[in-house]
Amino acid sequence: MLAQVHPQAIRIAQALRDRGEKLAVADGATGGLIMASLLTVPGALDFFVGGGVVYSFRARDVLFDQPKDAYKGMRGASEDYALLQARSIRANFQADWGIAESGSVGGSDHPTGAPAGRSCVAVVGPDGEWTHVTVTGSNDRIANMEAFTKGALGFLEDVLKR
Repeated sequence: MLAQVHPQAIRIAQALRDRGEKLAVADGATGGLIMASLLTVPGALDFFVGGGVVYSFRARDVLFDQPKDAYKGMRGASEDYALLQARSIRANFQADWGIAESGSVGGSDHPTGAPAGRSCVAVVGPDGEWTHVTVTGSNDRIANMEAFTKGALGFLEDVLKR
């Protein structure tokens, strides 16, 4: 899968390098594949500052450093949840851009009851905030992780072209 998204990662890297800007990533249901995809680009330190896999409430609390009430009324695998995460990862890593993915990959029940095959991505940058939803409708965990990663990278690339 990484070989398939490598050309896309190169384009994202070039767009960020051309701007002199850096990105932080909060992977959720993608399990680190967004970060891994970007790290296939040699010299990734030029555009990538770091991130983490947010796969538990503890990871969420450490990476985002938000008070518990910041999430009040939000559910995982939702646009508002992904947006809060993108804002937080960007701020906490002092990056120009933040991208966060929150989804339900399937194979087991999501703790919030989100349906399998739903991924929400948020991108926050110097000029705005954007969200995108990918729905596969599938319960195939591996296929969903790949689809969510490709969807997130494609959305980030589109936002960077604006």
